[in-house]
Formats: sequence, C-alpha cells, structure tokens
Amino acid sequence: MPAIQVLPDILISQIAAGEVVERPASALKELIENSLDAGATKIDIRLEQGGAKLLAVQDDGAGIVADELPLALARHATSKIGALEELERVASLGFRGEALASMASVARVSLASRSRGAAHASQIEAEGAAPGQVKPAALSGGTTVTVADLFFNTPARRKFLKSEATEYAHCAEVVRRMALSRPDVAFTLTHNGRAQLRYPAQALDARIGAVLGEDFVAAAVSVNEEAGPLNLKGMAALPAYSKSGRDAQYVFVNGRFVRDKVVAHALREAYRDILHHDRHPAYALFFTLPPEGVDVNVHPAKTEVRFRDSRGVHQFLFHAVERALSGSAAQSREAVHQMPATYNSPLPSREGGEGDIVRQAGPYESSAPAQSSIRLQAREALAFYETLSREPDVAPAAEELAHDYPLGFALGQLHGVYVLAQNARGLVLVDMHAAHERVVYEKLKCAFDAKRVPTQTLLIPVTVTADERDVAAIGDSQEALAGIGFDIHPIAANTVAVRAVPALLKDADPLALTRDLLREVREYGVSRLVTERRNELLGTLACHGAVRANRKLSIPEMNALLREMEATERAGQCNHGRPTWFQVSLADLDKWFRRGE
Repeated sequence: MPAIQVLPDILISQIAAGEVVERPASALKELIENSLDAGATKIDIRLEQGGAKLLAVQDDGAGIVADELPLALARHATSKIGALEELERVASLGFRGEALASMASVARVSLASRSRGAAHASQIEAEGAAPGQVKPAALSGGTTVTVADLFFNTPARRKFLKSEATEYAHCAEVVRRMALSRPDVAFTLTHNGRAQLRYPAQALDARIGAVLGEDFVAAAVSVNEEAGPLNLKGMAALPAYSKSGRDAQYVFVNGRFVRDKVVAHALREAYRDILHHDRHPAYALFFTLPPEGVDVNVHPAKTEVRFRDSRGVHQFLFHAVERALSGSAAQSREAVHQMPATYNSPLPSREGGEGDIVRQAGPYESSAPAQSSIRLQAREALAFYETLSREPDVAPAAEELAHDYPLGFALGQLHGVYVLAQNARGLVLVDMHAAHERVVYEKLKCAFDAKRVPTQTLLIPVTVTADERDVAAIGDSQEALAGIGFDIHPIAANTVAVRAVPALLKDADPLALTRDLLREVREYGVSRLVTERRNELLGTLACHGAVRANRKLSIPEMNALLREMEATERAGQCNHGRPTWFQVSLADLDKWFRRGE
C-alpha cells in the first residue's frame, strides 16, 4: 500500500478548484459576486471563445488596497467573515475566500485594482502557481479581474468544456441571473468583440421585462407579500404562459439565485390547481428573510440553501403566490388578445349569506381601458340569477352595461364552442367548456372540503362491467366513494351498479364518468384519490360535469355561465392552465377595420 503523504499546495488548490470553477460560467459568477459585494454600480464583462480563452470583469466598486492584493489570491483569505458566528448570518454573496485562489491555480489570472483615495492602481498576476509581485497599473478606479486560458495546466479538465456556443450560453445566463438580482446595477456583456447584453440601472419591473421579455411581463401578476420578517416580491406568470422546461424560473433568496427543493415545491404547489402537470410555470421572485434564517454554506456553488424553518418558508411562499395567481393579493396585468384577466370572487356561502362577492381587474395595457372594481352583495347576485330565465334573448346595449358585469352579456354562440359577449370595453370570447369546467371544479372543491357533497339519485341505475379486482376494490371503498357523492354497489363479480352521482355532475354521462372513476381507483386506490390526488380526481370529475362542445345554449344559459365565472376564483384558466376567455377592446376592433382613417 502506498505511503500516506501530504499533497503539494498547488495540487490542493487544483483539486479545490474543481468544486468552485467547473466552467467559465462558474468563474464568472464568482467574479460578479465579488464586484457586487464591493459595492459596484456598473459591471462590464468581456468574453472570448465562450470565456475559455478570456474572461474579464471590470467594476467601479471600492477596490482593493495594494498591500492586500497578494491576499486576494490566497486560499481562504476574505474580508467577508472572520468568525463562525458571522458565517451563520452572512449577508454577502461571497464569504469563503476560495474563488480567486481556485482560478489562479488553473488559469492565468491578472488582478488590477485601485481603492478609493489611492494615488494609483496596482496589479498582481498569477499563472497556475503562487502570485507574483505587486506592480503599478493604469486604472481609474474599481477592480478588473482577467482570467485567461482556463484549465491551461489541467488539460483533462479542459476537455470537458463544451463548444464555444454552449459555454457562452451558460455565461450569458449567469449575467441574466445577476442582472435580475440587482436591477440597481448596470451590466454589459461583450463576446468576441460584440456587445451581446446591455442592462442599464433600472426599476425591478423594467429589469424583469428586459431579462425575461415583455411577453412575460404582460402575462404575469405582481407578487408582493410580507409576513413579519419574510418578504416576497416579483412576478409570476399566469398558466397560459407556461413552458415545457424550467428555463424561465428565477428565485432569489436574499439576492442570491438558488435552486432549492423547498422553494420549488412550494411554487409548484401554488400552480398545482391551474397548471397541467406536463407544463412548468414561469416566475421571477425575490424572497428576503433575516440572514440567520437561512444557511447558504451547504453547496460549493452556493446555489442550494437550507432554511431554519423550512415549513414556515414553504407555507409563506405557497400562500403568497397562490393568492397572487387567484387575484386576491395582486392585480393581474392583461395583454389584450394574449392573456385573460383573472377575478377574485369567493363563492356565495351554501346558506346564501350576505358575504361580499368581489370582482377585481388589474391595470391593463395602454391600448385598452381598465375595468373598474365592482362589489355586489351575494343576495343581489343570486337575485340576478333568478331573473335570467325571464330575460329577453337579446343582450343589453353597450351603454346599459356600465361596469356592473366584467364579462358583459352574451350575444350568441360560435360553432357550438365559444360564447360571444359584449361588455363595456368591447368583445369577450369565452371557451364555454373550459370556463364551465373551472366553475364545476371549484364548486366540487368547496363541497368536498366542507364534507357536504350533494348527490343526485339516478332514475334508472347504470350497470358497468369491470375487472373483478376493480369491483372488489369498489366493494371495500363504498364509504369513501359516498364521501365524494357516488353510490356504487357491486352486483356481480364483474359488474357494479351506479345509483347516485354528485349533483354537480348530474348532466354528465354516468357510464363514461364511472369508467373514468374506476380507472382512477385501479391506478391509485380510493384512499390516495381522496387525499394526495384529490385535485386530480376532482379535475377529472369536473371535466365530465362541464358543458360539452357543440351543445347549443340559450342566451340566459350563456349569461348564467358568465355570472358564475365572475363569481369563481381562477376563472381565467381551466384546470389544465389554458385560458378560458379573452377580451378584445373596441379600440382594437376599430384598428382592425381602420375606422376613423
């Protein structure tokens, strides 16, 4: 067995560098973090060949005094912390004192800096070994770090680098993340002599739009929640803007970009009710809490964190984003022709109490006027429903609409699929099946949570042939099925009889409904269906209970659907995250037909 020996310092540094500097992008992240910790207000980044040949970061921060330049390249030398108790409440982005030393061990590094008040700038260089002597340099202020020929002395590591385009893409993503985290700082990125990204110092909303695009901003709701020391702000996109991947998900904890399981799960749960499971939400969220409430020293790249009270953080983030998406905590932006507005309206109580029904619309784009908030008493709304059957089959004139009903009144039906209505702003188009599906789903949830699911007894029981194992499972789960409104009994080894279904699904095809229920029971079991897969089950049931395409509706029926949408939370999206309605303003209609020219 070989003898135990102490490794040389240079080899120790090169091994350690593998944890900190995986590729040019990871080196760039560390350098930008150092610039931000130094108080920079302007950061210029220059790359060549994706950063593998050259990576330079110049800032206007506080700078480093000449005598401390050798320490800046030494391992575990830092100005950020000095004791363990400081590590437990660290507020800076960097704190380990490893980054520059790691880069110096695997690249040719030049560090030039001029501290505020210094007579001139100084420079130090290192080339895969100990740093050289401090020399005078020409620099007006701040710090410039140049990292050239990354992994020049570790060819095995260099072989693992990807193509120039791929490495540049990773570096550009780092700049975008850093730019989002600090909108008050100006960033520029140049690659192979060409300017690629330029972000001036700006407000947070403007920076989000610059990085994620105006389409994201138009499709997003603002998030602004505070609970004691916890604060969350930013934007979360409505489900219709969902993505096939997670590339539009940005979460920052105390200014640091993270990918944390607790945070990711909380946000996924906030979208669970309105987003299809194959799609991923988009958001840019900034979460702040006291530094002692989060441990950032759990991952070499500092992209993972550990919360002292992970349960409390999870609940805060979940409820904050859920409220914003439902419209109760933040007002939604609407891009006409692109994204429907959402309304926040608790359903009237089952007893028909006096609780307010509030419908709110957020600020809109300048091309369309904003809808005003309205407030109706539950009794007034219910009285309106009762008068629908006595309405003439015509919609009121536009001047009669005022602002009482945000979705207006029905004009007719298009191809048996869409309801056309007019409101004070113009034309409303509604996907009647998707909209009714959301209405039924929310009603099922309320009834299920209240443990009062009304049933509808079938005049003639329906018999369904099924696998013997499924029939046996139904026989063992009759009480649980009764809790969700089904009266299903085995009548033979491979046959069940359906005697009652939930009243909200009385118009559904009982045969198709039962077959889908049996399929869900076969795959998950009744106990899982009514607990962890409760929303998926209710979504399946709601789809059966919703009005089907090509069914002809009367004008009063269409108006009843519009009123129910206004009184239903998250009515802007169906259970799969698709939009349920769109608004077309009169101004845009005039543009299309070139009126006034």
